[in-house]
Amino acid sequence: MTLALVRYGTIPEVARFACGSVSGLTRGTPVVVETHRGLQVGTFLERVTPVHPADRNGSPPPVVSNPILRTATEEDLTSAARLQQEASAAFEEWSARIAAWDLELELIDLEWTLDRGKLILYVLSERGPDCTKLALQAAAAGLGVVEVQPVSAEGLVSQPASTGGGCGNCGCG
Repeated sequence: MTLALVRYGTIPEVARFACGSVSGLTRGTPVVVETHRGLQVGTFLERVTPVHPADRNGSPPPVVSNPILRTATEEDLTSAARLQQEASAAFEEWSARIAAWDLELELIDLEWTLDRGKLILYVLSERGPDCTKLALQAAAAGLGVVEVQPVSAEGLVSQPASTGGGCGNCGCG
């Protein structure tokens, strides 16, 4: 299997993706990837050689199940730009909701997945109960599928809170 590193997300993450059916990619090529959040536009960084398990001191190789679906089309890029404008326009509204719901979180950014299936709220916070409360409040208000992604001063914190299938282990116990 051929693997590639792709950077994606408003608060960028880099992950390995399978790129078997996509050829001719060069550094900086926009691609559409299936991430743990849904469809997102990313930037191809480079192909990587799979690490043999013996080279990792007996650890199993990383599991890569998400593919690069295609090179991003003009339609994909236009849609991504439109969704980013929508997210920017909704920033103040979401900040006001967080304040009204009395949550100790600071919204730093938000983004839609390319298929508009999920809204990701990036909040300056350590993992904690307010992340879960925000996801639950959004669901109770009928605001669609919302994932709350805590970001610490050091960068992304794993295990987002989401309205799409569980609390995301955001510290709610």
